[in-house]
Amino acid sequence: MNEIKSYKDLLIWKKGITIVKLVYQLVKTFPQEEMYALSSQLKRASISISSNIAEGFGRNTDKSFSHFLDIARGSLFEIETQLIIAKELDFITNLELFQELLNQIEEESKMINAFSKTLKANH
Repeated sequence: MNEIKSYKDLLIWKKGITIVKLVYQLVKTFPQEEMYALSSQLKRASISISSNIAEGFGRNTDKSFSHFLDIARGSLFEIETQLIIAKELDFITNLELFQELLNQIEEESKMINAFSKTLKANH
C-alpha cells in the first residue's frame, strides 16, 4: 500500500464511482413511488462501495483496509440483488444499462477480491 498515495489512485475506487453514476442513471426511470424504497437503497449501497474503499485506505493498516474491502464487496452483492428485484418488478426499462451495471459489478468484485488477496498476503 506504500506506493499508493491516495485512495483516488485506486482503480477499485474509480470503478466504484462509475457504478454510482450508472445506478443513479438507472433509477431515474423507476416509478415515482419507489423513490424512497428500492431507488434509495440502490443509491446508498452504490455510494457505500467507494466510501468504504476510501475509509479502509484511511485506516493505514492492511488488516483494517481488508475489512472495509469486505464491506464494499457486500455492497456489490446487495446492489446486484436489488437490481434483480427491480427487474423482476419491471422497474427496469433500459436493459442495456442494466446489463452494463451487472458487468461493472462483476468486474469490481473480481478487482476487490484480487486487491484483498494482495493485502492479506502482506500480513
